[in-house]
Amino acid sequence: MSTTATNGLKTAPMKKVATLGKRKKSIDADDVKQIDKKDEFDPNKFYVSLTSHAEQFGVEPIRIRWGQREPDLRGPIIGTNRHHKYRNAIGAHGGSYCIYRGLAVASGAISKNSVPDLSETTPAAKIGPHPSWFDPEKMVTIDPFGACVLEAFPEYYQKGYDIRPTIAVTKAHMDFPEIHEAVRLGRLKPDGKILKSSSQLVITKAAIDPVWYLPGVAKRFNTTEANLRQQIFQETNGMYPELVTRNDLKVFLPPIGGMTIYIFGSVEAISDPTKKLAVRVHDECNGSDVFGSDICTCRPYLAHGIEVCVQTAQAGGAGVIIYFRKEGRALGEVTKYLVYNLRKRQEGGDSAEEYFNCTQTVAGIQDVRFQALMPDALHWLGITKIDKFVSMSDMKYDAIVNSGIEIVERIPIPEELIPKDAQVEITAKVFAGYNGGDVYKVDKEKLKQVKGRGDNEYEE
Repeated sequence: MSTTATNGLKTAPMKKVATLGKRKKSIDADDVKQIDKKDEFDPNKFYVSLTSHAEQFGVEPIRIRWGQREPDLRGPIIGTNRHHKYRNAIGAHGGSYCIYRGLAVASGAISKNSVPDLSETTPAAKIGPHPSWFDPEKMVTIDPFGACVLEAFPEYYQKGYDIRPTIAVTKAHMDFPEIHEAVRLGRLKPDGKILKSSSQLVITKAAIDPVWYLPGVAKRFNTTEANLRQQIFQETNGMYPELVTRNDLKVFLPPIGGMTIYIFGSVEAISDPTKKLAVRVHDECNGSDVFGSDICTCRPYLAHGIEVCVQTAQAGGAGVIIYFRKEGRALGEVTKYLVYNLRKRQEGGDSAEEYFNCTQTVAGIQDVRFQALMPDALHWLGITKIDKFVSMSDMKYDAIVNSGIEIVERIPIPEELIPKDAQVEITAKVFAGYNGGDVYKVDKEKLKQVKGRGDNEYEE
């Protein structure tokens, strides 16, 4: 038996996952304003509005009460351009990909007023709600209701509001070469449920687009909301004038990459402190993660993290990999490659002693990943304790612990997994404060001695 969606696509019956469950409603459809067709964007009437103002005629944003437990009271995030009158978020959905929608509209490939059919897109697994969802100190960069907007805001959909999910939860099989190798060597054994006989992994995964609550983000960085708004406005060359003209809008959809969460084992075990939990928080490195560059430890450490997650899940716990889109320490891949060139060409060659100075020279700063925002993803999962933290980063550790999550054990990358040219990176990082446990010890003498591949070694 199949059902037909509103776009005519036939779909198989799907078991619905209720995230919020039965709850007393604070509003009904009669409490929500009906969308007036005249308020919708008319592509035939061309006009340019460079910005909007809180007090101008025709501006009635749906109120957001960040941190409210009830979706009805919290209010939906409305960031599409179909209903400017009721829009309550600065920016556009899709992060950096929103530009491609502009190209699609410009080329005539899609209608400006196109609305997605979300009827069969609900989460494939139940995540939450957790108490941390409603703690304004712990949740400032993710809309906790982002995966369950159909369930959370049915009255708004009935009245014609265009509300988009900012989180998608699905299930998948993962085929990772290093896991095949771990099975071949006997470090992992297929169990038929988490690890198949084919060496494929059965996982639950969630993609998350960032949704920033500006007052909370400002507080994380010990600055004022006004200063945060002004600096983002200026540093994006005025891309978002509403940051300075709409102080009434507290939600921002930043044009940056989000994150993907990979869950191994029971989803329920993640938030159960009586069950063992392994976690690796990994920042994107396309060159290593995908294409196997040996100048850093990124892919080997990611693979080791996955292996530890599988072992923990098979022992009755769970494992989580959180993959952030922060290429090149969030400085970008172009900057990263420029730094690589400087490292190899500097006087004395690539050295651990000058590792961080090279980034400082090219970018003016060593790192802009700002791990203070990172723990939100852990809190969205309801994590309160991490038994095995597969990371040596002092910045990640400090951010997580300072957010109220306990870390029991820190697991460094095994020495045998470090590529030859990555010795520069790991030596510099341990000397700078990375936790090497009993495995890595670096003094000033070793820092000076460790050298990387020479610039002339890349010649044919």
